[in-house]
Amino acid sequence: MGEYMSQQPFRIGIVGGGITGLYCALAIHHHCTKAGVSLKIDVYEQAAAYKDIGAGISLRPDAAQLVYNVGLKDKLDAISGRGDQMLYRRFDDGGEIVSIPMSREGAVKPAVCARSELLEVLKDGIESRGAATLHTGMACRGVDDLGDGVRVHFADSTTAEADLLIGSDGIHSQVRRQFVSDNATFSGFIAYRGVIPMNSLPPWPLQSYSAAWLAKHRHFLTFSISRNESLNIVAFVTKEESQVVHTKESWTSTCPRSEVEKDFAGFCEIVQDIIKLMPEEVSRWRINDHERLDRWHYFGGKVLLLGDAAHAMTPHLGAGGSVGVADGWALGRALSEYLSGSNPALTTLGDVAELYQAARLPSAHRTQAASRANGDNVEMQTPELIDKDYDECCAILGEGIRRRLNMSHSDDTDTLYEEASEAMANGGN
Repeated sequence: MGEYMSQQPFRIGIVGGGITGLYCALAIHHHCTKAGVSLKIDVYEQAAAYKDIGAGISLRPDAAQLVYNVGLKDKLDAISGRGDQMLYRRFDDGGEIVSIPMSREGAVKPAVCARSELLEVLKDGIESRGAATLHTGMACRGVDDLGDGVRVHFADSTTAEADLLIGSDGIHSQVRRQFVSDNATFSGFIAYRGVIPMNSLPPWPLQSYSAAWLAKHRHFLTFSISRNESLNIVAFVTKEESQVVHTKESWTSTCPRSEVEKDFAGFCEIVQDIIKLMPEEVSRWRINDHERLDRWHYFGGKVLLLGDAAHAMTPHLGAGGSVGVADGWALGRALSEYLSGSNPALTTLGDVAELYQAARLPSAHRTQAASRANGDNVEMQTPELIDKDYDECCAILGEGIRRRLNMSHSDDTDTLYEEASEAMANGGN
């Protein structure tokens, strides 16, 4: 066994009770229970309840498999919409640019879900197996190093102690802020978002609800959620930062539907039909992300960052949630091996932190960069596209889209973990 020799349960605090934080709790519990390790996990959510406002989230096939791995296959499948292909179309006449399979033959399919429904599945999974204690109204304000553990301070003046604290508190992470002097940055995009009932739509003319209509500096994305009962809409527009000073990164920021109609004038009939069905007040988001962060652990490995707190990315590959799920799975493996003594290379929490980071950081950074690049590509802002006319762009867009989507689906979390573990055992060589 490593340095942790106490007979007491190992105490883990997770700051942030969103999808990534709850999955992390389940993954750690799953791995450590299999290894016979005693744990005490507390999840601290700053809101008054565990709920995820917003619309859809897409889990890539690899991330859907990781949710299956913690025993939630049937429940995940029950809330997922389905789309076998991602269709990219011209904005003006709806003609095809490129169509890309969403999963390989015989493989797990991606899960596209309402965020609130996925959060409820994870929450129920935690509560049904007693995997963690869930707290609400607990806003983190800072962390102290106690030597053999940490103390976390909350806005209500209470404190809690843990052997390991995981910051899974999103793009504006308070845990990250204590250790890193940076802020989320504007990506150059805003997004109008909404959900409409499928039964309100005219007959759907395409073979998949997963579709994007592309124009210069604008694209309109749809996919099905909630058992194909609802259509999720995300409509992106390139904007100068001076144009978005009153647009927040929040589901509570709204604008009149007329703004969507204005920005997407000239789009084909199917897009116009969808816009007419959106509510009079539409959600409008400022899309932010972070510059890459090359260190995710602090206080000798007693504090770790995970998910958007470590690597917030734009949504142009639909991969942010999937990368956070993979983080939780890899961290659960490393902790179980350390606490059970099954990996002789893991003798301290610092070793656990290094293995977790080595297994996850390169893949997260690749996906973060590819998400930005794909956004520029589909809005025809890359150096090779920006000066070309629309027809020329359409002729060459497909290959760039295909390359980045394939890149984002190519990493296997367990393979990357095992490669990083082997490298650590060999002294990093």
